[in-house]
Amino acid sequence: MKKVLITGGAGYIGSKLATSLINKNYQVTIIDCLKFSSKSLNHLFSKKNFKFIKDDVRNKKIMKSLIKKNDFIIPLAALVGAPLCEKNKKEAIAVNLNSIKFLMKNVSKKNKIIYLTTNSGYGVGEKNKYCDETTPLNPISLYGKTKVDAEKIVMKNANSIGFRLATVFGYSYRMRTDLLVNNFVFKSMTDKKLTIYEPHFRRNYIHINDVVDAVVFSIENFKKLKSNIYNLGLSTANLTKYKLAQKIKDQLKYLEIKIVKNKKDPDQRDYYVSNRKIERKGFKAKVRIEDGIEELIKIFRYNKEKITNNY
Repeated sequence: MKKVLITGGAGYIGSKLATSLINKNYQVTIIDCLKFSSKSLNHLFSKKNFKFIKDDVRNKKIMKSLIKKNDFIIPLAALVGAPLCEKNKKEAIAVNLNSIKFLMKNVSKKNKIIYLTTNSGYGVGEKNKYCDETTPLNPISLYGKTKVDAEKIVMKNANSIGFRLATVFGYSYRMRTDLLVNNFVFKSMTDKKLTIYEPHFRRNYIHINDVVDAVVFSIENFKKLKSNIYNLGLSTANLTKYKLAQKIKDQLKYLEIKIVKNKKDPDQRDYYVSNRKIERKGFKAKVRIEDGIEELIKIFRYNKEKITNNY
């Protein structure tokens, strides 16, 4: 039975990933300080192949022993998103970067690392060009910078795979409404209108289930994928913010889309992304953006639970 350690595993991606791996009979250990949700792992506590440690990834003694005990390490513990990192600069550097430095100093040859970062490292792309894995990185936020620097450290180790994620959407046990698709659907339903700045800004998107499936695929095909970085997104979902808003309006006919001119979006990311490299290796994201929007509409319609966001 393969042993997998997920740091920050109670989070948006981690809670879904852990669930999938446990259902596939992997031995999963999560370390998480439960900063945002204490409920996201409740459905896993009855599973014999699941172990939970409530602690901080900066606890070096615990991390050393966990690194030794596990084959695969998926370091998800991070302060995620530009606003949260700006608010907590010291902590962002300590968790997003320094904990990765410590991890990589302490891994052995048996450890295999799968590192998830963000394609926000591309910053502002060229007008008619897709960003691929060779495109120079130009992060514009502290969040982007810490993740880009951490990726460099991870990828010095040949036993590593790096995934640069598109903007993730969809339901998770630890729900977030600050991610762009989730946020647009949530606002469309609560306010009945959507106010957009810089509607021409482009992004790539991916459903959380596809992210999980890609990580499982990389564990099962590690030899074939290792020592490489891959963009991970849905190739049919390279969309402008306005196009995304229109797709939501297709399902919520009452939605009023309001474009604000002469106002800058605090997030200046603008790029299209090529996912061809991972697709050539045999993995392709499948969940259509329309299906993700439909899923989110149902969730926000029926779920009245308060969502604690990362900012």
